[in-house]
Amino acid sequence: MEILFEGIILRQWSIDDASVLAEIANNKNIADNLQDLFPFPYSLKDARKWLRTIAQVNPPRNFAIVSDGTIVGNIGILTKEDIHRKNIEIGYFLSEKQWGKGIAAIAIQAITSYAFSNFDIVRVYAETFADNIRSRRALEKAGFISEGTFRRSIIKNGIIKDSCIYSILIEDFKYCLTT
Repeated sequence: MEILFEGIILRQWSIDDASVLAEIANNKNIADNLQDLFPFPYSLKDARKWLRTIAQVNPPRNFAIVSDGTIVGNIGILTKEDIHRKNIEIGYFLSEKQWGKGIAAIAIQAITSYAFSNFDIVRVYAETFADNIRSRRALEKAGFISEGTFRRSIIKNGIIKDSCIYSILIEDFKYCLTT
């Protein structure tokens, strides 16, 4: 499956992408802005294990972000359950070489369109570290609204930090497409 959106492609990962994934993901500046379940250092073994795991999921929930023919990152969705079942959480990371080019905002819009078009939901959201200004800007550029700051809600690398929640509702999203 491929999602073409404003000059980028979101495509399903392949086990053949393991070396590219490991090269992008093995970056402390990326790992420092993700949950602890994201390993650092990030090895080829880690990449292969994760790619085998996500290959089992249908419909796909994680996509390689491709810009100018090159994989530059990952974006994915996490469906929620029980009372939160009308929500999807997104998560993403981008190669540090691609930061500041607007790719993340476009990828966020593309995955949000995919989520609203293919799942029975009303809201897409993302939680980011409060000090991750680039991620917060990307969400805002994608049309997400800041819902608030959770004070001292996370711990990363032994430091207690604030996190921020951003969301967009289906009625406020203007890019819903069928894929």
